[in-house]
Amino acid sequence: MGKKWLPLESNPEVMADFAHALGLPTTIGFHDIFGFEPDLLAMVPQPVHAILLLFPITEASEKARREQSLNAANNNDAASPAVSPNVWFTRQTIGNACGTIGVLHAVSNTQHEYPIADDSWFARFFAATRTMTPVERAAHLEADDSLEHAHAGAASSASASTAVPEADEEVDLHFVALVHVDGGLYELDGRKDAPVRHGDTSAESFLLDAGAVVKKFVQMGGDSLSFNAIAMGPSAGGDAMF
Repeated sequence: MGKKWLPLESNPEVMADFAHALGLPTTIGFHDIFGFEPDLLAMVPQPVHAILLLFPITEASEKARREQSLNAANNNDAASPAVSPNVWFTRQTIGNACGTIGVLHAVSNTQHEYPIADDSWFARFFAATRTMTPVERAAHLEADDSLEHAHAGAASSASASTAVPEADEEVDLHFVALVHVDGGLYELDGRKDAPVRHGDTSAESFLLDAGAVVKKFVQMGGDSLSFNAIAMGPSAGGDAMF
């Protein structure tokens, strides 16, 4: 990766301000998920359109990523259900841009569930990249100065609760998006070659099904506590949780 941005904090308010500035309607917000037990999930505003997961990059997670890439290259997953052609996916070629890539993956795959203004950045970007390959979309993103400016503003937002690291600082945390498209639960990670399908899901069971995927990431994290899950769903008075 050549270009590097400031890391985006895993913070519902920061995510919301960023996404709203790009054209996400203010009726949609971001909310902390404090756990995937039923009583904790009941606190999350419904319906949940997507989940952004922050996790530590470990030897186990990197091994899993390499194996998934190898299986895809060797067509070892041929017996698995095919990835829906309606899944929007981009590669990540900008360092520390995983938070923004996660937001793009979340919004692009759920935009049919809420209105996005025709003159917004999101609308223009998705129209321009609709027929592009994931690699072409990544190149388009690198050349988009307006997105880089919006990301920089969000990364240094006054709403952030932690100090802003330097762009060249080594960061061992990474964002992925989990979305429901055409009956499948997909993990969208710009560091991977393609979407990863984690079985079937539905609008009603998505949150619980995604929780099972999150638990796999937690297992790969060993003793690390550097996990955070954020749901994208209906705004709840501008606050993340009740």
